[in-house]
Amino acid sequence: MEARHTRGTAWARGLRVVLLLALAGTAAAAGVSASRVPLPALATGAGEACVEDTPTMRRNHMELLKHQRDRTVHEGIRTTRHSLANCVNCHAGKESGRVTGSKDAFCEGCHRYAGVTLDCFDCHADRPGAATTAGAVR
Repeated sequence: MEARHTRGTAWARGLRVVLLLALAGTAAAAGVSASRVPLPALATGAGEACVEDTPTMRRNHMELLKHQRDRTVHEGIRTTRHSLANCVNCHAGKESGRVTGSKDAFCEGCHRYAGVTLDCFDCHADRPGAATTAGAVR
């Protein structure tokens, strides 16, 4: 009698797993988001296209900025392709003129969504042509 009860419990457990997988597959096929957190509504840049494709920038922009910083600071090579100033010039909001300051601002909105600290603008300007808060970065 005990073996039959164990077999029935295992069968019921297996059925639950199959039903959950089927439900998850149906939700994924229907395009239902796995998260209830809405994606940030960010404005696009002012230019025709970013210097890299969107997935590359989302995943690697910090590495590109660090590489640009190292080339500028250590080697004296100043280019604008991956410079923070170039990003700010293109992505500053039309109304605010900044990339920080609200949940809808380009940099701050995405960093808030990802739960990542945004400390670039402790020293660097968050709007085109503005003086930095810590003085000119040379």
